[in-house]
Amino acid sequence: MTTDTTTGAASGDRGTPGPGSDPLRPPEPIVPDTTSAERRALAQEYGLQQMGVRPPLGRYIRDVVSRWAFIRVLGTANAYAKNQNNYLGQLWAILNPVLNATVYILIFGILLQASRGVENTIAFITIGTFLFRFVEQSVNGGAKSIAKKTNLIRSLHFPRAVLPISQVVSLLATLVPALLVMCTIVLLSGLLPAYPLVHVTWSWLLLPGIVALLWLFNTGLAFIMARMVAITPDLDNIIGFIMRLAMFGSGVIFPVTHYTGHLSAGVQAVVAPILEYQPIAVFLYVGRSILTQEPEIPQDPWMWLWAGLWAVGTFVIGFIVFWRGEERYGRD
Repeated sequence: MTTDTTTGAASGDRGTPGPGSDPLRPPEPIVPDTTSAERRALAQEYGLQQMGVRPPLGRYIRDVVSRWAFIRVLGTANAYAKNQNNYLGQLWAILNPVLNATVYILIFGILLQASRGVENTIAFITIGTFLFRFVEQSVNGGAKSIAKKTNLIRSLHFPRAVLPISQVVSLLATLVPALLVMCTIVLLSGLLPAYPLVHVTWSWLLLPGIVALLWLFNTGLAFIMARMVAITPDLDNIIGFIMRLAMFGSGVIFPVTHYTGHLSAGVQAVVAPILEYQPIAVFLYVGRSILTQEPEIPQDPWMWLWAGLWAVGTFVIGFIVFWRGEERYGRD
């Protein structure tokens, strides 16, 4: 009997009822052998990180950069998988902007004669359509990069900035062959009787530079849209309306500054600079000045400066905005 009582007491000390203990008494709490300070020291010693907490900005940047190989593979895989179930496959990456440009050229360039002040309507609309499509897809892709990847975010631990970056990388992979088609259309447009010849000049070598700045700008937009839509999903429903406004207000189809002449002098002094120096209009201007010899669109170093400022500024602001919401992604 004595042995049973001792055994029961010993069992009770471990938090489980023994033969001689009261079965209705709750088990005693288990006290950890280490303090919180000791546990933090162990985690720091073995490089462990606390889940669900926003890391410092410097460490976050290093984490993203260290995963660049994964970003590149994920981006190219997304680009390949996008059209693999279609009969024409990857050709749709080229056919979509070509068809868009064809529709706008037929309606606005030929039927409505909306290209006021432009000598080569086909080249003007083609460049605007191809480059703007890159911006539009980046905004839509960034908006869905977090909201549509909730299961992945909850399953794996990685910097969430990888997702919007990979979206824009995938679009860049499909843009490269589309740019070759764009340049071909611009050259062939000069062979038509109604349009002046388009010559390949040294400025064509600058095209990769403006595409790189546009990629930087689009990545910043993707960061911002990813954060906004992840927090407020309803915003995804109005992106289409905003992008249509941006298209008609950026000179994608026609030079919008030529249509502000009817405004009063005071209003025109405010509206015209906004339309001319807003980011999408700046990138379209530089792209057209590189590939065409339009008298209305000469090479302008100041527009290159504006393009650089918009690209770097949007990327930095977008990255910080996205980083500040890091701990919220996948929880709502």
